[in-house]
Amino acid sequence: MGEAETPSFEMTWSSTTSSGYCSQEDSDSELEQYFTARTSLARRPRRDQDEPVEWETPDLSQAEIEQKIKEYNGQINSNLFMSLNKDGSYTGFIKVQLKLVRPVSVPSSKKPPSLQDARRCPGRGTTVRRRTSFYLPKDAVKHLHVLSRTRAREVIEALLRKFLVVDDPRKFALFERAERQGQVYLRKLSDDEQPLRLRLLAGPSEKALSFILKENDSGEVNWDAFSMPELHNFLRILQREEEEHLRQILQKYSYCRQKIQEALHTCPLG
Repeated sequence: MGEAETPSFEMTWSSTTSSGYCSQEDSDSELEQYFTARTSLARRPRRDQDEPVEWETPDLSQAEIEQKIKEYNGQINSNLFMSLNKDGSYTGFIKVQLKLVRPVSVPSSKKPPSLQDARRCPGRGTTVRRRTSFYLPKDAVKHLHVLSRTRAREVIEALLRKFLVVDDPRKFALFERAERQGQVYLRKLSDDEQPLRLRLLAGPSEKALSFILKENDSGEVNWDAFSMPELHNFLRILQREEEEHLRQILQKYSYCRQKIQEALHTCPLG
């Protein structure tokens, strides 16, 4: 996929490495934290979060697509036009805002990449033995030139390649954000959804639709949202499951010890 000729931002990096995110093992293990409690009790949504919503995207005929593209190009004030191809597909630009709270991992043998570095060397290393963590610029924006059939997962992978990020793409998700009647709605796109198609249907207005790259929801529990009795209940559940897990481990080793002792008694001396 290509990218817009007009640069959207100059990328800078923080030299401070965040504790807890310096290794693959650390970042992977956090996904398992409080797993039992999450699967046992429902999570309370926070009131200050964007509200999730789903809305239908109608199928368009070829004539309707052509008309939509003409209307879209007539409303924009830049050169980021959409173009209809001979095979019926179309190309255009989408703008993605990066709202990453956690640091991202890059090869430790490489210096922090600038935007120019990402353009000159878009590929990612196939083997990474050591990693260094950096914060991406807050609320950075990137334009991508994509096809109508380009999927959300491919957009995520392209963004990571641009900045030499070696984290697993599954740790990130593409969201669409919309403002309607004073309310803000946020929806995570599925891997196979086509962002350019959504852009065409919504028109060029950023309030009607914008794209955001965020960390994929790991299901972390907002413990402050629960009452004291609920928190005590969590502790009781965790304690019971810890005790059961410990009992199973002791039983396993006790069984192995017994079998070894039986084998020793049956073995002939010498």
